[in-house]
Amino acid sequence: MKKVVYLFLGVLMLSSLTACDKTESYAEQKEKEREAIRQFIAKSSITTITEAEFAQQNYTTDVAKNQYVLFTNSGVYMQIIDEGCGEKLQSGETAEVICRFRETNLMADSIVLTNNVMYYASLPDRMNVSYTGGTYSASFVSGLMKNTYNDASVPSGWLVALPYIKLGRPANQEEGLARVKLIVPHSEGNKIAKQAVYPCFYEITYQRGR
Repeated sequence: MKKVVYLFLGVLMLSSLTACDKTESYAEQKEKEREAIRQFIAKSSITTITEAEFAQQNYTTDVAKNQYVLFTNSGVYMQIIDEGCGEKLQSGETAEVICRFRETNLMADSIVLTNNVMYYASLPDRMNVSYTGGTYSASFVSGLMKNTYNDASVPSGWLVALPYIKLGRPANQEEGLARVKLIVPHSEGNKIAKQAVYPCFYEITYQRGR
């Protein structure tokens, strides 16, 4: 396990070096990040909708049109593939949430981490999530993200989906897990992304744990 994590860390270091030229100003790095996001949206034929349009569509995104909603305050883009089964997290509630994900560095156009493969089938990421006073907070308990980045902090971008998805445990084949796709700028991303100023693309499933 440690050898695999070290391998991922090596990839992260290379990605960071290619994504961040130390002679560049922060403004220049952010412009490169914005351009990487623009290119990804164009290449992926993504249709962007506003938060107002998202509300008009009953907080859904049309997957057939490849719609993503842009949250202007955070800069995160989200597509809801499946809202999931079960119930949404209630105000005042804390729950364990199990996630499987794929993380792609958009600056390097490469997959950095994923536990959505057979090798990691028994090692999902587990986080404790609380919803209090209209605010979501979370910390990793275990999993690939915590081990690789040596950080229990959950990227803020991962929490953007929580008001719009249900957290359950499928009881049959007709029920599915909540699944979203996210474009996450560095400010809402993992520890290394924040330092090196690069955006990530995620596909994540959310499942209620114990």
